[in-house]
Amino acid sequence: MNDRRALQRLAAYPRTALAHLPTPLLRAPNLTRVLDRTAPEILIKMDEHTGFGLGGNKVRKLEFELAPTRLEGITHLITSGGPQSNHARVTAAAAARLGLRCILVLNGTAPDPPSGNALLQRLFGAEIRMVPARADRAPAMAEAARSVEKEGGRALVIPLGASTALGSLGYAAAAVELAAQLDGFEAAPARTRRTWIFVASSSGGTLAGLFLGFSLLGRTGIRLVGVSADTAERDLMAQVHGLAAGGGRVLDWHGELLDDMVSCTDAFVGEGYGIPTDEAREATALVGRTEGIVLDPVYTAKAAAGLIDHIRSGALRPVDRVVFLHTGGHPALLA
Repeated sequence: MNDRRALQRLAAYPRTALAHLPTPLLRAPNLTRVLDRTAPEILIKMDEHTGFGLGGNKVRKLEFELAPTRLEGITHLITSGGPQSNHARVTAAAAARLGLRCILVLNGTAPDPPSGNALLQRLFGAEIRMVPARADRAPAMAEAARSVEKEGGRALVIPLGASTALGSLGYAAAAVELAAQLDGFEAAPARTRRTWIFVASSSGGTLAGLFLGFSLLGRTGIRLVGVSADTAERDLMAQVHGLAAGGGRVLDWHGELLDDMVSCTDAFVGEGYGIPTDEAREATALVGRTEGIVLDPVYTAKAAAGLIDHIRSGALRPVDRVVFLHTGGHPALLA
């Protein structure tokens, strides 16, 4: 049973409109047919098409992180990521749209010349500060915020991926949007059908928001599968539960998360973050030639590899329905 009051609070929660919503939910008949004629129906939720700053899942989360009430007196946005960070790209674009300055603390080596997301971050006017390793990002962001204050400004520091309790509300709202779209599709009898949703996950905010949103809706027939891009399965599950519970507290929600709904796997990470696997390459080629949809090598290709493996292994029933949540990131393919 859904929690109507919590859903109303979610709908009314302050945000800055950036995304082009709702994003399309498309059938993927060619992919379904190529994989297995008895495979579950595959649908693709195209959050690649959130639009702003070349789109992707980070846009929905930033709408809540950058609510007008949080931007009073703010002169700078500061965040972090890798050299090809999608989140850094969209944060830089949001700063440009809002008339703010942006500092990006990125670990690793800057591409020379810049390409993909690295090119776009600079195009959107961000100041790039490179640090050697992931562990150096948080101290460097704190130092950047202090330097802004010394110069008379005020910075809003946005954690990695905007994966916070507040940011997770972006995907709680997306769950409501997706549920309405699913209800509009022809379906098998409810008693025999589950809907499996596969999504790439790293910092956990997108999966946590979906977990919270479908729990608010009371959708017991949903099964969420987070396919890790780098994080160990146990750690990812802990992050997702913590963020979903935190999002519930932001909404003053005292209900129970539907724990059986969500699972995570790190079986498709391969050698590490951003390093393509054979399964990811196959998924990219297969989705591209059957549906004309582009995957990225860091996140969505590995998530699609997880979905394909579940179908080929027979883990999903023919009467089930499968949704691939396309979280964007295609600039990384051009890096």
